[in-house]
Amino acid sequence: MTAPPPSLADVLRPVKHVLLDFDGPVCSVFAGLPAPEVARRLRMGLLVADEQAPNESEVESDPLALLHLIADARPDLAAAADSALAALETEAVLSGRPNPGGELVLRACTRSGRFVSVVSNNAGAAIEAYLTDQGLNGYVAGIFGRVPGDPSSMKPNPRLLLEAMESAGSKPEECIFIGDAARDVEAGHAAGVATIGYANKPKKDAKLAAAGAIVVVDSMKLIAETLLRRPAAG
Repeated sequence: MTAPPPSLADVLRPVKHVLLDFDGPVCSVFAGLPAPEVARRLRMGLLVADEQAPNESEVESDPLALLHLIADARPDLAAAADSALAALETEAVLSGRPNPGGELVLRACTRSGRFVSVVSNNAGAAIEAYLTDQGLNGYVAGIFGRVPGDPSSMKPNPRLLLEAMESAGSKPEECIFIGDAARDVEAGHAAGVATIGYANKPKKDAKLAAAGAIVVVDSMKLIAETLLRRPAAG
């Protein structure tokens, strides 16, 4: 007989350290400055510097995927492209759309005796700028954005999750990762951490479940409410 899937309450009960993705669970980074425009500006910045982006990048509208393409084709441009994208992300987050449920999760972690590390493919400087602007930086113990100039550090690579746990002295079984993409689940699996899939768009639930999310929810508020009902174990 197949065991029933665990409930959200069961998953969160042993958790002391919440690893939280940024774009999606906390805010929509490119809501005010759309991702295709950020990608266009990144390409134009290279041209201004008399550098040509790889030909295959001309149709790429995802800035993070574009950074990967540039770094793979022109490793010598990786640091400059990453720095330029970080500046654009920092501009974007100040007009990003907050996820009220994400703020509730941050507050619920503090009230329930847990601590939070933000683990994201976005630039650490942009994440810090957003949290400061929203008055939320006091709820976050650590920020682990992509390694500057090294897009290979981005999820599904588990590197950032491992660094967050090492910094806090946490064991994988004490942690939970919350993310909204299959690559988040894959990174969690590689790091030995269970992942809650946040399905914030239609059909994401099936993709997150197929990737191996331990449980899938469509509301960050639900996670916050469950955290408050399940204080961290001593």
